[in-house]
Amino acid sequence: MFNITAIPAFQDNYIWAIHNKRHVVVVDPGDAVPVLNFLTEKNLELTAILCTHRHNDHIGGIAKLRAEYHVPVYGRSHPNNPHITEDLREGEQITLPEFNLSFGILEIPGHLDDHIAFVNPDILFCGDVLFGAGCGRNKEGTLAQLHHSLQRLSQLPDETRVYCAHEYTTANIQFALACEPSNLDLQLRSKNVKQLRAANIPSLPSTVALEKSTNPFLRCTEAEIIHTLQHRGLQEITELSVFTALREWRNVFTNVHDEPGEMQ
Repeated sequence: MFNITAIPAFQDNYIWAIHNKRHVVVVDPGDAVPVLNFLTEKNLELTAILCTHRHNDHIGGIAKLRAEYHVPVYGRSHPNNPHITEDLREGEQITLPEFNLSFGILEIPGHLDDHIAFVNPDILFCGDVLFGAGCGRNKEGTLAQLHHSLQRLSQLPDETRVYCAHEYTTANIQFALACEPSNLDLQLRSKNVKQLRAANIPSLPSTVALEKSTNPFLRCTEAEIIHTLQHRGLQEITELSVFTALREWRNVFTNVHDEPGEMQ
């Protein structure tokens, strides 16, 4: 038996902690201090670190954590990520014996080339590729790669819980509503997320089903989204063209809910 708890870090990061009464595994610890505080508060022992990609707000706390807990670090090896001890590739699997929990590895480039996801039928740790009602910026590789990675994630079981690395859902929903204002599922999600955030409760995890019904980057064939983009000058309506137009619009879209670190 285990729980998954969000450890807030920086302005909008979540370090996800998989834990039981004795052990904890953390995902993307960009800052060691909140993790160490969590371990002390809960009287837990760190047993492993999972790493989705090399951005500093995901790896910045690893060295300090490993100085106190000599634990394996699972992720995709990269010259700019010296912390990885267990190099993972597409199709491989890891097991966390303390929780009787296993994850398969998906390579999901498009945000960064080294980005991976940890996935099983119930749980997805997707880093900065898929966000609540949104997706990450294309920092490396191509938009076609990012689109393909998101499509792969959308094919996971509907009930899979989606653990994104940032609390961007409120801002992303504002963009999604600009794209598809008649989407009733999106309107309901907007209401629910406002209530959660007003109570200082994370908007995450979501589910694959919820993302497919409300996330414009997974809805590139929807007529209303295409119509909205055509009013903005979209000519070609292939799925990749629609996705590209959405991502380019999101890059410059601003609203009162955007955070300074939005879409890092």
